[in-house]
Amino acid sequence: MSSPRPEVAAVPDLEILSTTLRPGGYVQDDGPEQNVIASYARFRQAPLEFLREVSLHVSGTGWRSYDDIIGQPVYYRGFSEKMKATIMSRPMLQSKIRELAEKRLQVEEDEGLLGVDSLKEKRKAKRREELEQNLKQVAADTTDNMICKMESKTFIRGAYYFATQLLTRAYHQGIHVSSEEIIRLRAVAAKAALSKHSIIFLPCHRSHVDYVSLQVICYRLGISLPTVVAGDNLALPGLKQFLQSAGAMWIRRSFAGDALYTTIVQSYIDTLLQMGMNIEAFIEGSRSRTGKLLSPKFGILSFIMDAVISGRCDDAIICPVSTQYDKVIETEGYVSELLGQPKPKENLMDFLSSSSVLSLKLGRVDVRFHEPWSLKEFVAEQQARLNILPQQVGLSASKNTENKTRLLRTMGYRVLSDINSVSVVMPTALVGCVLLTLRGRGVGMSELVRRVDWLCDRVRGNGGRVAHFNNVPTSDVVQRAIEVLGPGLVNTVDGLLEPTFYAVDRFQLSFYRNQIVHLFISESVLSLSLYTTVKRGGGPDDQRMSYAALYKQTEFLSQLFRGEFIFPTEGLRVNLLKTVNGLEADSVVTVSRESDGAPVAVELSDIERKRGREDFDFYCFLIWPFCEASWLGAVSLSALTPPHGAADTWLQLNQVQDMAQLFGKTLYHQGDLSYYEAVNKETLKNAYQRFEEEGIILVSRSRDSKVPATIKLSPEWTPSRDESGGIRPEGRLWDFTENIALSRREGQVEVSDILRYHVLMQLQEEPTGRGHCQ
Repeated sequence: MSSPRPEVAAVPDLEILSTTLRPGGYVQDDGPEQNVIASYARFRQAPLEFLREVSLHVSGTGWRSYDDIIGQPVYYRGFSEKMKATIMSRPMLQSKIRELAEKRLQVEEDEGLLGVDSLKEKRKAKRREELEQNLKQVAADTTDNMICKMESKTFIRGAYYFATQLLTRAYHQGIHVSSEEIIRLRAVAAKAALSKHSIIFLPCHRSHVDYVSLQVICYRLGISLPTVVAGDNLALPGLKQFLQSAGAMWIRRSFAGDALYTTIVQSYIDTLLQMGMNIEAFIEGSRSRTGKLLSPKFGILSFIMDAVISGRCDDAIICPVSTQYDKVIETEGYVSELLGQPKPKENLMDFLSSSSVLSLKLGRVDVRFHEPWSLKEFVAEQQARLNILPQQVGLSASKNTENKTRLLRTMGYRVLSDINSVSVVMPTALVGCVLLTLRGRGVGMSELVRRVDWLCDRVRGNGGRVAHFNNVPTSDVVQRAIEVLGPGLVNTVDGLLEPTFYAVDRFQLSFYRNQIVHLFISESVLSLSLYTTVKRGGGPDDQRMSYAALYKQTEFLSQLFRGEFIFPTEGLRVNLLKTVNGLEADSVVTVSRESDGAPVAVELSDIERKRGREDFDFYCFLIWPFCEASWLGAVSLSALTPPHGAADTWLQLNQVQDMAQLFGKTLYHQGDLSYYEAVNKETLKNAYQRFEEEGIILVSRSRDSKVPATIKLSPEWTPSRDESGGIRPEGRLWDFTENIALSRREGQVEVSDILRYHVLMQLQEEPTGRGHCQ
């Protein structure tokens, strides 16, 4: 980590709900931001003013008219029919209909359903026409249910007012954007409109509010509203038509094997891209329940990529978007899901009637836009760098599944990296991170303020962004953040020499801490590697670690966490050296070097020891919960060891993971697991995914999504049993588990062999009894 860089004069944020914007350029203004929330009338307090504001939006006065927009025209009568007719006339769809009809016709002919007499050909032609008409009707109905229906400007004006009313009730400090980024976005949108290129907005996904915030921003800026790709699980009665009219397109969560549906989706995407219509799709696929970015999902991206590679559309402009919240409305529900409770069915009224939405003051939303880039140019760059595509971007390239998958993966992780680079660290994330990286139970206000200032410097020093405080004292910012988080997450012990704050719900608070981890992942992994010697205690000489050993453990942990975090692209050797040099410059470590400057050994510096290992412990605390989760996952794998003489036993993956989570809860409450966040269902799933990639486990998945996946240990990783049936503490799996344990937090009692094996045997017997597959 480098030393904090000096502050530069930053362009102030804009509140996107404010009454004025300055798209013509930036003028330094240190005055307070104006918030349109304050001017919105409430019916009970000022009914006439409320009705006047509604009238302004519905009638379209001033910017509310949404007439002179940047981009392709939307919201006009006949929009839906034009879109539907264009999709249905696409050669790709018509060809697929003929192909499917011909396949069905061949089946009927083989079964003798068309007869064998002289009239067979006539019946065959008639049947072909019937099949094609039926398929066309299915395609037309599917298309009608799928497409967005931007028909009425009166509707969208009212919908904008309704959406901002909901947002202002929940997020009373508004939606904030960077003026520099907004000016750049408008310029890019104007250029894209001339070229008839679509802007593909790819936001991260934290909350259902994400759907609304970007639409509100585009409406307020006069940019053509994007078509929002939404899962049909949200197509609830009453809500479906409203959201379709507001820009939502509905797609199934899964449609593998449905050739007609897949072709309709591709035809729709092709149509949008050829018309230059903007699109919004969530790069992670679903909402992040943990606060950090999820691995990219390639569903819609695959359709977009295919359209560009094949040449069916000229280009598309990719715009990664970061959306950060002071407080996410759904976090309480996330905690329940992550602790193993079934996900409740989507219910609009439960969401809208929640006191969190309509009553509580949840702070603000910060939306940041990365500099947009050309998808066509990205493909060309990858072609030149990796030589994985033909010299001409043509149809043959799209047929190469392996090349396309590599392109999609590279693109997906670039988008995630871009999102991380523009993400803003919110005050609640700062406070939550400080409270979860303390050694003690709580912290006084003065120390909390000092630590938040310290963390702000560290964030900026690593190239991160901190939300603008508008010259408000840090103490006030911290107090507001505590109020937004609420007593259910952070509470106060009064009656002491000073008010002392402590984390009440550490599991839920970890959602906010996890929004910061990506900024320090290199330092954290290195610190956990060095910790393997620091935890031994003794003098400085005993805690010195050779650079070779540091490299080996860092490599191991980096591979272990590969599915959890996005690491720098320079490669481990370069990144480790850069990180060591940064920590040395910050006086966290001391490095012994050869005469040529090559590092030989690394240890904590005397300065870091004197200041109580403040920096070092902070880095360790950030990812210890993830280390614990990986250790828990690895320990639970021993339960897959078959009894003596038993044949290969396949167990249901979801049952094994559920029992691993129950095992983790037991260890936590018995004092053998340091962090309750380690039983996080998503983190455990990621650990199992990593174990599969490593070849530790074998997973069998059916093409039928209703058939559960099954799992067993790879033969070379399967532990052996002794004469009594107990698992021997040896072998590859044992060594792997112990290697993770080296970086676990000190001061926790290790699970004794007797307790460990007893619980593992219970784990094995339970899922086996509930069903398995051979």
